[in-house]
Amino acid sequence: MKRKKILFVCTGNTCRSPMAEALLRDKIKKNKIKWWDVASCGINAEIGGTISPNSRQALKEAGITVTKFAPKQLTQKIIDASNLVVCMTTNQKQILEECGNVVSVFDLCGFEVPDPYGLDIGAYRITRDALITVCDKIVTDYILKYEGE
Repeated sequence: MKRKKILFVCTGNTCRSPMAEALLRDKIKKNKIKWWDVASCGINAEIGGTISPNSRQALKEAGITVTKFAPKQLTQKIIDASNLVVCMTTNQKQILEECGNVVSVFDLCGFEVPDPYGLDIGAYRITRDALITVCDKIVTDYILKYEGE
């Protein structure tokens, strides 16, 4: 069976999309889901950076440790290799609409995930908890629905 991939996209690939990637990867592993991978990229990624310290801390509080992470710049090739591309905001989706397979968190869950960049740890915890909801929805409505295909 061919592996399938979910791609999370945000602006810089240091806060929201790496948290979403780590959270969904954890859910895939805990649910023993096969054939699915998850990745993240940024529309304007800062190459050479890393996940933000507050994102790392918010994930650690949820029992998820991120050891190695480097922001990646979004490319059409990465989009083409993904079965589903999930943008954090409707605006990001509009930027990428012509690229194919692109949805926003709003399409999936009815809310957007604002950028916590530069805010305190509380904002990152709110972001993490919103992303947990998003990942749960993706697992139930997308991954498990298509697991056998």
